[in-house]
Amino acid sequence: MAETEKPVAAKKVAIKPAATRAKAKTAAPKAVAKAQPAKGKADNVKSKVKSDMHDFKAQATDSVRAAATKGKDRATEAVGSIGKLIRESAGTIDDNVGKQYGDYARSAADAVDGFAGKMDAKDVDALAEDARQFVRKSPAVAIGAAAAIGFVLARLIRSGGKDA
Repeated sequence: MAETEKPVAAKKVAIKPAATRAKAKTAAPKAVAKAQPAKGKADNVKSKVKSDMHDFKAQATDSVRAAATKGKDRATEAVGSIGKLIRESAGTIDDNVGKQYGDYARSAADAVDGFAGKMDAKDVDALAEDARQFVRKSPAVAIGAAAAIGFVLARLIRSGGKDA
């Protein structure tokens, strides 16, 4: 039987010389390692990023301040309009309800106009500081006012959506 069987071909195994095997082991980590910039270049990149972030922060601050100033101007105008509306309604209140209630309306209009004048006279930073001081002194009132304003704004937005 040994004579009739075909000999099994031996698998060819490539044997690399020892120097090639050692070189292959050390070459792999070099290929995987990331290229590190020179120390001076890394510092330069960091300072550039810091500078860019500082510029971005300055632009964002200017943009927010401009938007806040525009909002303050609109709010001052709206409060002034409310004062004017109350003052114009005082005559009708005199006729329908009585002179005493018309005087109350005029007094309220004066208070609203005074508030509008104070808002107009101050810049955004001073108004923000006044708001911070008010919240520190009366946090419960501030939370209640914020809830009331949120409720009114939600109602205005909801009613505006139905008209459109």
